Amino acid sequence: MKNLQLIGLFLVVAGSFLPLVHIPIVGNWNYWKVDNTLAIAVWGFSLLMLVFILIGKTKLVRIMAFLMILLFVFTIVAIKLKSLDYFSFLPFKSWQSTFAGIVKLSWGWFIEFLGAVIILIASRKSKIKPQSHKDLHNEHN
Repeated sequence: MKNLQLIGLFLVVAGSFLPLVHIPIVGNWNYWKVDNTLAIAVWGFSLLMLVFILIGKTKLVRIMAFLMILLFVFTIVAIKLKSLDYFSFLPFKSWQSTFAGIVKLSWGWFIEFLGAVIILIASRKSKIKPQSHKDLHNEHN
């Protein structure tokens, strides 16, 4: 399961460099362009998660994956609220929401969430107890 967790972690880190927000004329923004502090938080969480994966602390890996999903949700909400606030100079609320609607979330979020969900699934406790060679030999006799 460690390999699957590492694949999920790779997706999270790679997703932070992919387009997360599309703003017409300006272009696509990744995590660093959206907010430097949030990008550093994602990379810091990823580094901690890598350490926890390598030393086999599955409970801490699950906690970090859950915190990362919360950070992603927080970032999406912050992007939506910031886009509404960015156009607050417009005189009518309908104009504000219309112009804020041009700020679109991009496909990079799918990769971010997919990586975190893979980590969560891969770090769940295994219900199947592996049998040793000795146990298999006793069953046949």
